[in-house]
Amino acid sequence: MLHLDTGNTGFMILCTSLVMLMTPGLAFFYGGLVGRKNVLAIMIQSFVSMGWTTVIWYAYGYSLCFSGDWHGVVGNLHNAFLRGIALNTPSPNDTIPALVFIAYQMMFAIITPALISGAFTNRVTFKAYMLFLTGWLTFVYFPFVHMVWGGGFLQQWGVKDFAGGIVVHNIAGMAALASVLYVGKRRVLDRGPHSIPLVALGTGLLWFGWYGFNAGSEMRVDSVTAVAFLNTDVAASFAAIAWLMVSWLNEKKPKFLGLLTGAVAGLATVTPAAGYVSPTTAVIIGIVSGVVCYYAVEMKNKLHWDDALDVWGVHGVGGFLGIVMLGIFANKQFSPEGANGLLYGDPTFLLKEVTAVVFSSVWAFVFTYAMLRIIDGFTPVKVTELTEEMGLDEAQLGEHAYEQVPE
Repeated sequence: MLHLDTGNTGFMILCTSLVMLMTPGLAFFYGGLVGRKNVLAIMIQSFVSMGWTTVIWYAYGYSLCFSGDWHGVVGNLHNAFLRGIALNTPSPNDTIPALVFIAYQMMFAIITPALISGAFTNRVTFKAYMLFLTGWLTFVYFPFVHMVWGGGFLQQWGVKDFAGGIVVHNIAGMAALASVLYVGKRRVLDRGPHSIPLVALGTGLLWFGWYGFNAGSEMRVDSVTAVAFLNTDVAASFAAIAWLMVSWLNEKKPKFLGLLTGAVAGLATVTPAAGYVSPTTAVIIGIVSGVVCYYAVEMKNKLHWDDALDVWGVHGVGGFLGIVMLGIFANKQFSPEGANGLLYGDPTFLLKEVTAVVFSSVWAFVFTYAMLRIIDGFTPVKVTELTEEMGLDEAQLGEHAYEQVPE
């Protein structure tokens, strides 16, 4: 039964709009990080998700996430094509119409696979990406939404993930790592980042949208919404400064790109904990994520993984770290519906969080690797060396981001 609350509903419509803005923000963030010849090819991968993921979400995605239950792993097709959803159908929070909840969750579904695209930039054919987008949502993203948020077995077991440390960042980051290892290195050296101002614009839009991502995950307006909002900004800010300081010490100059990347790492890491911990914990999460994610990226460089835009180091490691720190620092004083972590007397909660994030890491890695191999059987995943030489904008799209200047 719907008990409409106009304040909650209005707030959730605003948050949905903010989360929608994050995907164009991601496109700018990634677009600035690549060379001039591959800007449009990386940006279209984010923008096409806004279209195609919506189609899938309407057809069967929402239903697989939030209707019914198959062995605690995934839902059923009872609400396929939004069948049975009326004006007065309530969402899990009965003060908000299901129609708003469907739109809000759809924005999460849009950005999550788009995050992965930064890992295999300049290397993947558009046709293979479309198949990847479809398969990854169906076999990785939708099951984890159901398991953690839709009444599946992880939720029933007591696993908490406020806004997507497992459901968004960890599985996207681990999928990115699997993609990098499957697709291999770029054969042509990329001259990016070609536009740090574009990266800064993308970071600003992501940071702005993240308030809707985290605060909106409370699904209503109350004090937990406020703490989630504050924690989001605190963690991002402390992580940005931590990354800046560490990179300054190591590289002898304060790097703007480091500041921007650090902010995104802090945002990703605080996401699972935002509404379950104190602002002081958000400070700790920010500092730890800035330092740990920086060294994760350094490790990736030493191992010569060609994760072009550091999706694994920022989102995979950040999401994992955030879940572990939630298991340590969760505090019911800041969320009565949350849990108490290790420091507040419940070591079993930490064990559950760690088990869940290890499980999600393995699932996302294995399914992604297998899916890319299957897609390769139908259509080549990796572009030719000639396409890389020419640039994907020209070779795949026949378009240019900038006026062509003879080299």
